[in-house]
Amino acid sequence: MILRLLILFTLVPLVELWLLLRVAKWISSEMTILIVLLTGVVGTLMARSQGLQAFQNLRRNAGTARGATDAILDAAMILIAGLLLITPGILTDAVGISLLIPGCRRGYRALIAARWARRSQSARPPRDDTAETSASRVIDSYVVSPGEDTNHQEN
Repeated sequence: MILRLLILFTLVPLVELWLLLRVAKWISSEMTILIVLLTGVVGTLMARSQGLQAFQNLRRNAGTARGATDAILDAAMILIAGLLLITPGILTDAVGISLLIPGCRRGYRALIAARWARRSQSARPPRDDTAETSASRVIDSYVVSPGEDTNHQEN
């Protein structure tokens, strides 16, 4: 986990800086700054509209588990997209915009679901079918109230 955070907070900004410098050298620094500002504005507008749509989907699908899960994941991805789009950079803008496109979000949801399925299977202890299960054993008992004779014998 520490390694992932280290990569996230050091390697990603370095890659972003390198990309911005390369793009500025290729097209001009003014155009690069304009692109960064434009993607921030367009991304914010897209995140707002997609966020409202995700909220409406959540309200509409709150009764079904699958629909609510998809709507919550969509809302989380839209929030992440908004954060990525206000971060200056080309790579973060590309990922942020992809998170705002509904078709891409479906693909990301499928990846998340597959990862959760793998994690839940690996976290589950292996089942020992040879051991006796609690369903195959019956324990006979009865309740004794206070003051009742505990030496009760059945006929």
